[in-house]
Amino acid sequence: MISFDLSQSDVELYTAARQLFLTAHHSENHRVAAAKRGASGAIYLGLHIGSKRINVCAESSALANARIAQEASIQSSVAVSMDEHGEPQVTNPCGVCRELLRNYGAEATVLVDAGGEVGTVGLGELLPY
Repeated sequence: MISFDLSQSDVELYTAARQLFLTAHHSENHRVAAAKRGASGAIYLGLHIGSKRINVCAESSALANARIAQEASIQSSVAVSMDEHGEPQVTNPCGVCRELLRNYGAEATVLVDAGGEVGTVGLGELLPY
């Protein structure tokens, strides 16, 4: 079930991804930024890396950063992309990123765009969609 009551922790996670994206956005090479909060409370950032032949999702690079830091598991996750007005907005993770997150944070919550409104949902509820 989706919740539209965002916590301070959710807002902090979004703000971290947003700040990274505003700094690094490039319409072809860096189209998404992500932030993940580990079980320790630390935030790990990731950035979409793209070229003509290959793309690496921001969520997977954030997850890699968490694992490099030996984070035990992921508690929450958010990804942002640019809207038509040049403002970062919450974007939903792709299927590959959902699968990866399940392996490292099966109980994680994900900030999602639910018809233009930001909410949180458990990863288990997100996967079928």
